[in-house]
Amino acid sequence: MARGFKTLDDMGEVAGKRVLVREDLNVPMADGQVTDDTRLRATLATVTELADRGAIVLLLAHFGRPKGRPDPTLSLAMMTRPYSQLLGRPVRFVDWDGAAAAVATLRAGDIAVLENTRFFAGEEANDPQVVETMAALGDLYVNDAFSAAHRAHASTEGLAHRLPAFAGRAMEAELDALDKALGAPEHPVAAVVGGAKVSTKLDVLQHLVARVDHLIIGGGMANTFLAARGVAVGKSLAEHNLAGTAEAILQAAERAGCTVHLPYDVVVATEFRANPPTRTVNVHEVGADEMILDVGPAAVEALGDVLKNCRTLVWNGPLGAFETPPFDAATVSLARTAAALTREGGLVSVAGGGDTVAALNQAGVADEFTFVSTAGGAFLEWMEGRALPGVAALSA
Repeated sequence: MARGFKTLDDMGEVAGKRVLVREDLNVPMADGQVTDDTRLRATLATVTELADRGAIVLLLAHFGRPKGRPDPTLSLAMMTRPYSQLLGRPVRFVDWDGAAAAVATLRAGDIAVLENTRFFAGEEANDPQVVETMAALGDLYVNDAFSAAHRAHASTEGLAHRLPAFAGRAMEAELDALDKALGAPEHPVAAVVGGAKVSTKLDVLQHLVARVDHLIIGGGMANTFLAARGVAVGKSLAEHNLAGTAEAILQAAERAGCTVHLPYDVVVATEFRANPPTRTVNVHEVGADEMILDVGPAAVEALGDVLKNCRTLVWNGPLGAFETPPFDAATVSLARTAAALTREGGLVSVAGGGDTVAALNQAGVADEFTFVSTAGGAFLEWMEGRALPGVAALSA
């Protein structure tokens, strides 16, 4: 309990006990096929361990946005087959109608997926009645879905107060990694924050400047900061109305002893499309008709040198418009540098967020970072320093 939450190691004997396990099965599907099983694979360690220990494993999850009523197109019944294939063992489906009777037929080691939790109107409102309905089916509760931990729903937060609550293996790994990244990191710490708009990551930036030694700003966000410093950014995406806010963040960083790194050379084009004519220029040489679409090679090389002197890295967001070549070059280059430093044992690297995971996969290094979180909103809220209800409930 030194970490403030219990894990599967603290559960004791579970043979024959019904364990409600909140997982994230909200995966992309097309024509009945799972198109990305990353989240499903993240559940395997917890589900397999509990089943092998003789528990009756009852999976709780949401799928899509059914708005509090049953929707056949969003039923988790369609998940049993692909999930069974991935697990390599049978998986039952249990509808909410007659759930108690169906669960009573399960035996030690059986695994079942319960129907979409969001078919309940009170799931997202954390309705005590919904909590009771779910709790009546189980003896113990495990939350293994960090990606849903920023929501105080019945299945993510309410149940933790109603049944003995534990963190699953994926949740445990996530919380341990995040603690190493910002909770109690080894300094110097660098943070890479990218993305289109400063407005979506204001709280992140304000939180980080007091906690990291180096703040590397990329993406369209960097243009806003450059513009705030009087740099003419042409037709680049920039929130000029946030110049005062950007300046305040830079001043807060200076007071905290945090070095902010903005690009000093950039890749520009007059049109945003794949492989247009480009120029690499100093930030003070951007033409009035040009857009900054990536960080330049000299700045990326300097950022690599920064990482070589750091012990911890937390990364959220790409440095450029990485989905459109050649504007993925800076993100790919710096990601590969971070991966190499991680391999050598000099850097603890933690990354998260949808765009970030896609960018690291594009660079071919997602597996080489210390930890890559598949969570989007939860990872961002954690970077903002917010308490996540689903995590806080495990520590209560």
